[in-house]
Amino acid sequence: MKDYSKIIDLPHHVSQKHPQMPTADRAAQFSSFAALKGYDEAVEEAARLTDGKVEISSDKQAELDVKLGILAGLLKENPVISITYFKPDERKSGGKYLKKTGVAAKVDYLKRQIVFSDGFVVSTDCVADITGDEVDRLYDAGDY
Repeated sequence: MKDYSKIIDLPHHVSQKHPQMPTADRAAQFSSFAALKGYDEAVEEAARLTDGKVEISSDKQAELDVKLGILAGLLKENPVISITYFKPDERKSGGKYLKKTGVAAKVDYLKRQIVFSDGFVVSTDCVADITGDEVDRLYDAGDY
């Protein structure tokens, strides 16, 4: 072990030429940095899970077509409906299934959309299920 007894009590050198660095700047030189900028975000994005869009059977598609027709006939009554739909992911393949509940305002067959009274629009191509008290009652009764 080295003997520091000769220098341990010497005064600390303070430069006359260069001003002393502020404490905040001295602390910053020891802080961590991201050597690969954006790497953490890329790893997070890759780890984010998406669902695949399930192919709807012909029977289910027929049911949805009937329910859509029932819904179109009920629009004057401001029916409250819930639609389960697939929303494609904007960044990667797949997406997720979401549910929207609200008052149906319009069924646009040309644009293939269902429009809610709050302006929310769902493509009929993405619809997986349509439910609502009146829609379900008429569908179950076969009144279509």
